[in-house]
Amino acid sequence: MSRIRNIAIVVVAVVALSVSAAFAAPTVIKLAHPNVPQHPMGKAFEKFKELVETRSKGEFRVDIYDSSKFGNFDSVVQGLQYNMLQMGCDSTPNLAPFSDEFLIYDLPFLFPDYESTDKITDGPIGAKAAKAMEKSGIVGLGYMEIGFRNLWNNQRTVKTIEDAKNLKIRSTASKAHIATLAALGMNPTPIAWGEVYTALQQKTVDGIDIDLNLAWHNNFPEVNNYLTIVRSIYSPHLVMISKKFLDSLSPENRKMIEDAFEESKLYQRKLIRDGEAEIMAQLPSKGVNVYTLTPEERTRWAEATAGVYKQFEDRIGKDLIEQVKATVAGK
Repeated sequence: MSRIRNIAIVVVAVVALSVSAAFAAPTVIKLAHPNVPQHPMGKAFEKFKELVETRSKGEFRVDIYDSSKFGNFDSVVQGLQYNMLQMGCDSTPNLAPFSDEFLIYDLPFLFPDYESTDKITDGPIGAKAAKAMEKSGIVGLGYMEIGFRNLWNNQRTVKTIEDAKNLKIRSTASKAHIATLAALGMNPTPIAWGEVYTALQQKTVDGIDIDLNLAWHNNFPEVNNYLTIVRSIYSPHLVMISKKFLDSLSPENRKMIEDAFEESKLYQRKLIRDGEAEIMAQLPSKGVNVYTLTPEERTRWAEATAGVYKQFEDRIGKDLIEQVKATVAGK
């Protein structure tokens, strides 16, 4: 009789453990990014959420904080360092305090196309810059992207450097970005991202130097009706993960998350690149006058900004600049 009772106790215990495991709370991955949900980055992180939750069979749940809802860049970095935030991303200019090598992406007219940017972000140069984050308790998973910057304004069609002269253009806080606009005769005006639309709407500035996708998904064509395709500076975002969180994962779960990110990254880049053609086709219906610099004029713009390289080569490293140029050229 006692033997039957013992067996019953074991069965009950096993069932209880099974029920407990079935209803165990999932591990939450808090993920923060600065873009609106409809932007390719927002869509890519939704894909990441779907992949992780499906493949882990509910062991993980991804909570997304889009549109800087988690806070500014400093909040994201501190959240990652203390594992209050498990994943986040931000633009490379903001990461320069961790490594001057991130400034390579701020140099104008360095990359001719997306094939060349992939060589850097997905190669040893991009990996080395990301590695610098680890001493601060953050691991770089890889790079998503914003795209190439173009010139938007509400004053006139810009076909030449002379046309751009004296335009008051919103810039980032990046000193290289500011120096680039100034070298082209414009008046760069740093404005926080959350204040940009209002500044454009109220004509506090004449325009903005930004890519097609960010402009489109933030409704900038409503307040800027002249666009010049320049493709001056390429802007990537590093996707980061808390080292404390990553180290807590089993090898299987770590690989699952890294694989899900890789798929999401490639999906995001495709959306960015395919989206450019779709946006260009729709801009005229929004009243936007679009002009593309001629190859000869674009060369003039590149030559006018050549001094920016000299200005920042001590910080970035002349050898790194030459290495990037050689890699882009396929040497």
